[in-house]
Order: sequence, then structure tokens, then C-alpha cells
Amino acid sequence: MTAPLHQDQSTQSQRVEELGRIILAYSEVTEKMEQSQKVLMQKVQSLQLELSEKNRLLERRNRLAALGEMAAGMAHEIRNPLGGIQLYSSILAKDLADRPEPLKIVQKISGGVRRLEALVSQVLQFTREITANIGLMDLTETIEQAVELASPQLMNRKVECTCTGPKQLMVKADSTLVGQAVLNLVLNAAEAMDGPGKITVQFDKPPVESDAKAFHLVIRDSGPGIPPQILDRIFNPFFTTKETGNGLGLAIVHRVVEAHDGTIIASNAEGGGAKFEIRI
Repeated sequence: MTAPLHQDQSTQSQRVEELGRIILAYSEVTEKMEQSQKVLMQKVQSLQLELSEKNRLLERRNRLAALGEMAAGMAHEIRNPLGGIQLYSSILAKDLADRPEPLKIVQKISGGVRRLEALVSQVLQFTREITANIGLMDLTETIEQAVELASPQLMNRKVECTCTGPKQLMVKADSTLVGQAVLNLVLNAAEAMDGPGKITVQFDKPPVESDAKAFHLVIRDSGPGIPPQILDRIFNPFFTTKETGNGLGLAIVHRVVEAHDGTIIASNAEGGGAKFEIRI
């Protein structure tokens, strides 16, 4: 009777051990599944955020395209009567050559017409299709040249601009258009600060996880930042919060980036001030 009892106990012990191993294996599988689920959920959330951002950028691009078409049509309609006004005011100026006071009024009319004509020309230039002539360029040199062109206005406003990036960064892009975009962003930052301040221009190759192919460029300023309610409108043509200006600077920057199949994102930096990030 002792041997069978011992065998039963041994068999029961083996079953308990097997059951323990099964439970342990099940727990490990369950834990791995839970971890996989968490990773998948994070990935889904990340993709949802990315999709939402892409949809927002696409909506903005379509809106800007519609505004550009409307602006082009209005510019052509305005240009024709402006030509007539300029012609008649020049004729009237000749007739009033011997009458200084009325002549001053006519000259003011002519000056206003010229300013409107210049604005119309800028609008038409903005609405033309921008084609990027992609070629190998030194991004560092292009940025330094743009900052150098902006230096007189920066000095007048007592704004310090520093560039951080490789001594040489060869990328494939349109040097002229990229330089124009950087110049516009630096000047816009200087005007936004309305006084002494600092601008930083950071650039480098895009990180591995980035959707950019050539480079990342970030321009920050120490100004008041961008009011949240206008963040989605600052790239609209003719939208400006300044007393002077036509609101085309940032719109042109957007079109330059778009011509490179890139993206530009405006936000407020954590430490204060505005931040513009270009991914090309």
C-alpha cells in the first residue's frame, strides 16, 4: 500500500508542477500580448495624430490655393482701372503745372495709384506658380547669406541673430527660394519683436524618424509669440497684424516650402516667442 500511495503523490506533484508551468507560460503570453497591445495602441494614436496633422495641412494648402486664385482674379480686375486713373491723373498734372496747390493733390493721387499698382504686381507675382529648381546647394552658405541681407534691419532694431548648424551642409533644394524663405522668416521675426531681442536659426539633416528628405530648419525669436487664435491664418495671403505690410511674406514662405514638397509648422516655443519649423 505504501508504493502506490507514493506514486500517487509523485504523480500529483508532477501535475501540479506542469500546471504551474502552464500557468506561468500563460501569464508570460498574456503579458506579452498586453505589451503588444500597448505598443499597437501607441502606434495607432501616433498615426491618428499624424493623419490629423496631414489633413490639417492639406486643408490649409487647399484654402491657400483658393485664396491665390481669387487674389489673381481681383488683381487683374483692379489693374485695368488703375491704368486709366494713372493716365488721367498724368494728363491733369500737365494741365495744372502752373497751379501748385491743385497739382499737389493730383500728385498724391498718382502716388496712391503707384502704391496700389505695386501691391497688385506683388499679388500677381505671389499667385504665379513657383517651381523649385532642385540642385545641390550648401544650406549653411545660403542661410548665412540670407541673414547677412537682413543684417541692416536687424541692426536698426537691435536684434541679434545666431545660426547653429554644420559648417557645411550639402542638400538638394533650390538655393534662391530657400534663401528667400529664410530671409522672410528672419525679417518677420525681427518685426514681430518690435524692439531688442534674439533670433536663432537652427538647421541640420533630418532625424531618422522624420518625413523630411533634405533638412530640418527651425527659426525662433524672443518676441511675444503668436496668438493661438491666429495660428491657422498666419500663412493666408494679406493676413497681417502689423500696421504696415501687405501680409504676403509668410504666404510666400509657405509657397516656397510647398514647391519643395515640404511642410512648415508655426507654433509658440516653450520658452516663449514664435517658432517656425521647415521640413524639406
